[in-house]
Amino acid sequence: MSTDGDRPRNEIFGAPNIGNDPIPRVNVMRDDFGWEVPVETVPVPSQGKIYPPNSPLYGAQTIDIRAMTAREEDILTSRALLKKGTVITELIESCLIDDRVRSRDLIVGDRNALMISIRITGYGQMYSTRASCPKCNSTTSHEFNLAELGIKPLEVEPVIEGENRFEFTLPVTKKKVEFKFLTGADEEEMATEAEKMRLLLPDMKTENTVTRRLEKTVLSVDGITDRNKIKTFVNSMPALDSRKLRTYMTDNEPGVDMSTVLECNSCGASSKIQLPLGTGFFWPGS
Repeated sequence: MSTDGDRPRNEIFGAPNIGNDPIPRVNVMRDDFGWEVPVETVPVPSQGKIYPPNSPLYGAQTIDIRAMTAREEDILTSRALLKKGTVITELIESCLIDDRVRSRDLIVGDRNALMISIRITGYGQMYSTRASCPKCNSTTSHEFNLAELGIKPLEVEPVIEGENRFEFTLPVTKKKVEFKFLTGADEEEMATEAEKMRLLLPDMKTENTVTRRLEKTVLSVDGITDRNKIKTFVNSMPALDSRKLRTYMTDNEPGVDMSTVLECNSCGASSKIQLPLGTGFFWPGS
């Protein structure tokens, strides 16, 4: 931990301590109680390359957040927010220091970096959850260190800097596709749409997860931007094109590397797994 003036500052994921923080006119916690909410510096996996020049995130290497407090626990337990599916958005908004930044505008990978950092500030870096061993299939409780997760930076260049727009040529149809990385707003819209479909069609056997995500992320196909035409193309594209496009997007999406090592208590094997995010991630003991 380092200090910035009178205020304690931690560094998450090894982010550098940079930037100036606003100083409040009155600080009751500091002046009357001798304690102040720590500030964390969190790296931005996208490096701000995909946000427009008029955005506070343009070219941003880091974002500062306040550590999680009892006020944020109120957000996590809000039935209204849980029902709306906006708990994480509101949680991030509450912890962001720069009130010009909107959590819904962030791409999912940048949001994940903030989400994990906020969780560390609130409940510590150790996270206990149940995980399955790929070797023997046994499921037991394990403890993982969230601070050991690495940042996966953006390594492909956008079509134009300052735009969330990337290119990929499909191997079968040879069509040039422009796509974007999904944002918090996209995720919320997809969750709302999926819930509406479940209510309207309770007997629906498939949720169309693959095509719905592609419809949301594909911006153009060979220059065609009409949303209805893109929807038709997505639903009819060869399976190999679909898989290669989704693999390319997954491999190149900036964010947090959620891979970790699982030491199995049953067979003793060490396996690389994706960190499972259960209810205990933000609700320890639930």
